[in-house]
Amino acid sequence: MIRVISGKYKGKRLKRVPSLCVRTMPDKLKECLFNIIQSDVKGTIFLDGFAGTGSVGIEALSRGADFVVFIDEYYPSVKTIKANLVKCEAGHEARIIRKEFNRAVIQIAKEEMKFGLIFVDPPYKLLEERDPLKIIKKREILEKGGKIILRHYFKTRFKTKYFDVKRKLTIGDDTLVFFE
Repeated sequence: MIRVISGKYKGKRLKRVPSLCVRTMPDKLKECLFNIIQSDVKGTIFLDGFAGTGSVGIEALSRGADFVVFIDEYYPSVKTIKANLVKCEAGHEARIIRKEFNRAVIQIAKEEMKFGLIFVDPPYKLLEERDPLKIIKKREILEKGGKIILRHYFKTRFKTKYFDVKRKLTIGDDTLVFFE
């Protein structure tokens, strides 16, 4: 079961993507994430990259984010995000971009959008092939003073030269890395 943990959509049960290739963020991990970033969420524009079910972005809306952009190229994920936004009556506070992550960031940069918080949860194998933070840096979509949170498998040794690590948190099989 996926549910909204706190805020105006608290307790809403969200749909899952009917596919094993989409990892749902465990409630305990999501709660830890939002306990850490809570003071940064209210009033911000939030990017949920590789959004899956959209549960992280919807949680951000529930906790006071002004607007969320969801990026996912997998059609069943996009369909699920739309359904979850309808269920929470939050469609007017969100935008879904169905594109590959780098192409979506290029589009966002052309529109001159900036984000206070960016959450990126790429497929684990992708981190072995490329650095999704490179395009964020190159296209300058992070506001000055903004934060990036990357979720990855705890055994993955991911390093980036584009942002400084401020904090790491490992719970179970997942690691959250906070960059500024």
